Amino acid sequence: MGKIFAEERRNLILTQLQKEKRLTVKELAQSLKVSEATLRSDLNIMEKDRLLTRTHGGAVLNESIPPTNNFSDRAMRNIESKKSITNEALKLITYKSSILLDASTTALELAHQLKATDMRLTVVTNGLSTALELKENPNLNVILMGGIARMGSMALEGPLGTDVLDKINIDIMFTSASGFTIEDGLTDFNVYEVELKKKMVKKADRVIALLDYTKIGKSSISSFATAEEVDTIITDTGIPEDMLRDLSSHKVKVVSC
Repeated sequence: MGKIFAEERRNLILTQLQKEKRLTVKELAQSLKVSEATLRSDLNIMEKDRLLTRTHGGAVLNESIPPTNNFSDRAMRNIESKKSITNEALKLITYKSSILLDASTTALELAHQLKATDMRLTVVTNGLSTALELKENPNLNVILMGGIARMGSMALEGPLGTDVLDKINIDIMFTSASGFTIEDGLTDFNVYEVELKKKMVKKADRVIALLDYTKIGKSSISSFATAEEVDTIITDTGIPEDMLRDLSSHKVKVVSC
């Protein structure tokens, strides 16, 4: 295995833990080809993020954290919140605009609503389920970005499909995340998808984050958009006053539903 960045390494640790449930530092050092000292630091950081519990000589998976690769379960989690949020998102889409949907379950809920729209739109996505949901609507020009399909994921990941972003002007990117804080911006578990989402953010004129109450004030492994890069947050919960002030200073609009 070649040299990997800290965020990618921690994502690999989490993936192994989801399979094995319990790992030792020695086992991780052998599989990831990094020092035990580095891994202890990684595990301590991941424990602070409540992704795992440290044990003597290793770590166990924090079972209270739902597996990130179970797309169907995540699609049904907080479904009423997602419907409320995407109802508001729908109001921001205008006729003949070009929008970008990530592969999140919240973006899929927005796709459910766009399936019945009579607006003519171009929709670019790396979400397999999202593309399948939208392709039956003749008013929608659906472009599925290429990439790597990984087991348990409904996203096409990696930089292979990013060339399409150079050929299309994106008016709005709708994205969700595992968490959002002022300091870290929008963060997610999957470092492979994060790298693609970073490129998506750069190509969009506006970035609109669709975040239910479980995401606000939390941070995950890897950041894909700073607070300055987010134009609007649509959420179903009241954001604390101090965060609202910080968001205002970063020129982030907040829509509550």
